[in-house]
Amino acid sequence: MFSPLTVLLLVLIYMGVLFALAQWVEHRIATGRFRFTSRWPYVLSQAVIFTSWTYYGSVGFAAASGLQFMAIYLGTMLGSSLVGVISIRIVRAKEVYRITSIADFIATRYRHSQSIAALVTLIALFGLLPYIALQIKAVTDSLSVIAPGQGGEAEWNMAGLLVTVLMILFTILFGVRRLDPTERHQGMIAALAVECVVKLGAMLIIGGFITFHLFDGPGDIFQQLRQSGNTTVLSPGTGEHAPVDWITLILLGFAGFFCLPRQFHVAVVENSDSSHLRTLIWAMPLYTLLISLFVIPITGAGLLLGIPAEHGDRFMLMIPQLADSQTLTLLSFLGGYAAATGMILITTMTLATMASNHLILPLCERLPVLEALRSWGLQLRWAMVALILGGAYLTALALGQSYILVAMGVISFAAVLQCAPAMLIGLFWRGGNSHGAFWGLACGFALWFYTLVLPAWVAEGWLSAQILTDGPFGIALLRPQHLFGMEIFSPLSHSVFWSLIFNIVAYWLFSRLFHSDKTERRLTDELLECMRGNPVHTRARPTGMTAYIDLEPKITEAQSVLTRYLHPNKVRSTLNLLRENLQTGNRKQITVIELMEFHRMLERLLAGSIGAAAAHSVVANGVRYSEREESDLKALYSHLFSELHPTLENLEESKRDHQAADLSQLIALQRRIEQLERENEQQRKGLDELNQRLDQEYKKAFELRVSEQKLKQENSVLKEQLLREEKGSD
Repeated sequence: MFSPLTVLLLVLIYMGVLFALAQWVEHRIATGRFRFTSRWPYVLSQAVIFTSWTYYGSVGFAAASGLQFMAIYLGTMLGSSLVGVISIRIVRAKEVYRITSIADFIATRYRHSQSIAALVTLIALFGLLPYIALQIKAVTDSLSVIAPGQGGEAEWNMAGLLVTVLMILFTILFGVRRLDPTERHQGMIAALAVECVVKLGAMLIIGGFITFHLFDGPGDIFQQLRQSGNTTVLSPGTGEHAPVDWITLILLGFAGFFCLPRQFHVAVVENSDSSHLRTLIWAMPLYTLLISLFVIPITGAGLLLGIPAEHGDRFMLMIPQLADSQTLTLLSFLGGYAAATGMILITTMTLATMASNHLILPLCERLPVLEALRSWGLQLRWAMVALILGGAYLTALALGQSYILVAMGVISFAAVLQCAPAMLIGLFWRGGNSHGAFWGLACGFALWFYTLVLPAWVAEGWLSAQILTDGPFGIALLRPQHLFGMEIFSPLSHSVFWSLIFNIVAYWLFSRLFHSDKTERRLTDELLECMRGNPVHTRARPTGMTAYIDLEPKITEAQSVLTRYLHPNKVRSTLNLLRENLQTGNRKQITVIELMEFHRMLERLLAGSIGAAAAHSVVANGVRYSEREESDLKALYSHLFSELHPTLENLEESKRDHQAADLSQLIALQRRIEQLERENEQQRKGLDELNQRLDQEYKKAFELRVSEQKLKQENSVLKEQLLREEKGSD
């Protein structure tokens, strides 16, 4: 046993080492003395998917269900084998659209919809906050196992609070230190890679010690298990639902590899070179195999040593204690602590980014009383980090001892599974639109809550058990764990089945019922072409058209937009970058095409700080086009499409023929427009000539009328003279 002070000192030393490493990497990069280009920190950081649920909980899972614990890891291996098909597309989109999170990516795919981004954020918060709580609980439980203090539970609650405070500080210092989350966090990734090495090393060392020191290898353990009748550990699963549960867990592992916010961040946002994905294809399955290698031997050893199966989550700590090995006990604790803190750090950072970009900032836009908070974006993220981890700590206190790690793990995986249809199907199917994505997410999330979370609340005694036995309002077909009379699944498989069915059907149905408008179709085509490797224009180029738009007013307009969200120094650097990318030189005026690209670049740079969906909304509402600018943009629409012709050269032959036909029509239309403009010019000239001739005729007519008046006057004068002469002669 250890004193609480010793263990807490070890935690502080470990965190201090990670802090120093991250600081050193950041400093070396900032001073230009170090280039963080190795693929291995990136590849190792992907192992953040393995948390204390893997380190402690997989042993507990194996004690209860045997080899079935491997199913979710098979799903992870399957996901890693497909990064060359799936992840590469998302990485390409991230480079162009400055994607900051999974919520931002899904929103960008569907018309930059803030509603979808907010819904994905709520799903992630609701599903993962208890999971963060369980990481904190795993740390405090492991502390209480290796160092039971005199203060009992209250003492380790304080220890949990200390761990939470350390996590808040570390997350802010190296995860949310800058407003732009698309800037890579090399120091944080270096620390995360070390944590992934520590937990793997601890798992292998402890597993090797138990298997080959306390026993004579895995064969000895398996033989003793058979002799003692503990065959559950070696079975593929228990119960009649085992085959379906295998499929369910594989599906959850696959979806989690792409849809967990922390996994999306380390795999996509932190990616600096898409070639690193090729290493990930084989390195991730190897890591998965190594970290699960000794799970069954450790589980069998714990049962053979007389530790109850219900304490399987603690076998990693209790077996070294029984062997009276203090060094290995501390190493085991450190491995579990590394597994928990890595997950806490990345998940909290990504959730804070998503919440501030897609929940807080939209509220600031809609509520005038909150407008002042828009310029405090970084501080809002800090506050969200503190709120998320503080809420997780309070949740951990509320959970008590009633939840086991594996239960909450699969519940959280089932929550993020709801993002899979909108995200993964949307990578390939053009027909999916924002209506389908929103209602698919909403229906799936509602079914997940109703069929999985509600029964857990009933089990806790928070709700009446009658809802499970009789259904709401006595409707048996609506029983949460036997929806529509389905009784052939386990609770987890039942929830996954119905939530995914409702999600996919709603996604397809509403995408068919509500057709995309022209803007959404254009954005979808642009994004999908980008993800297929066809370049999207990111910088303005001289077009040769007339430059008549004053640049300085547009710069001032952009500055007013940026000032609401960025620090003054960041505003100046962003404006300088905009000028540089616009390539205007010393010109004071720009073309209408350059203006459009200027606004696109403004949105792209702002997206790095507040997210693509929010940036699209802000720029759309914050910039204005004059009537002439709007009419010119509409007139040049077909011309802009014809300029995209080079980007279609890499498309497959059939699609290229289809696009070429469309482009030929656009070109023909453009030529017809030009011909009509020439005819209109000729008609205008003819009309001018007619007007001139008419003016001449008016002038002649006027002169004739004047001459006529003069003749009339002269005639009347002559008449009067003749009359006077006649009177005189008489």
